[in-house]
Amino acid sequence: MRNGNGSRSGLLKTAGILLVIEFAILFIPLFILGSAINWPASLDEPAAVNLPLILENYGAMMTGYGIYLIYSLLFWPVAYFAGRAIVGSDTENTLFRLANGFAILSVMARCLGIVRWLFTMPILGALYTDPSASHALKDSISMVYEMLNSYAGGVGELLGVSLFAVIWLVIIGVLILQRKEWPNWLGYFGFVAAASLFVNLAEATGMDMGPMITISVVLLHFWMLFMGITMLRKA
Repeated sequence: MRNGNGSRSGLLKTAGILLVIEFAILFIPLFILGSAINWPASLDEPAAVNLPLILENYGAMMTGYGIYLIYSLLFWPVAYFAGRAIVGSDTENTLFRLANGFAILSVMARCLGIVRWLFTMPILGALYTDPSASHALKDSISMVYEMLNSYAGGVGELLGVSLFAVIWLVIIGVLILQRKEWPNWLGYFGFVAAASLFVNLAEATGMDMGPMITISVVLLHFWMLFMGITMLRKA
């Protein structure tokens, strides 16, 4: 019995620590990229603004997006252990498995959106700022830049964060409400965060969501913080 309790306690500690780390680590790329390239507001800027800025702040940009990539990769173990801590020994639970699958899809989509800044954008920036680059070449580079942002950004932000992560969060909320050991408000708070993230899909129709993206991310991460603290207290 003690082994079972110890295993449960260890699972809760692992999940709680990962959730708190995921909450905290987001602020590192926000600070680095915000100071260097005015991220995330700069995401809406054209190639003529962003590409020279990327080269001027290459080190900070690579560091910031590198940490952001780590943060995105960490989402899967966070999602897995959070789900495991909620369902306990019921690892064959269909909802748990479904949530885990959408967490993996979310990570894959997020990473696709991020890697363009680490590998492709610096190359485009070097070509764009080359003194010998013609206006025609710069126009072509700008077109490639916009296409990459529309594709990879759409996959990463709309699918990875606003759809797959939303489905994961809704399922986790349902699992919380199904179990009396967890406070109901955590499940309902998860639904609120999920709804705010889902609203951002309206950007796919061309609507400007303004501060809604920031608000939804803040809600998600404070849910992670509260969930992590709750698990650590139960451990």
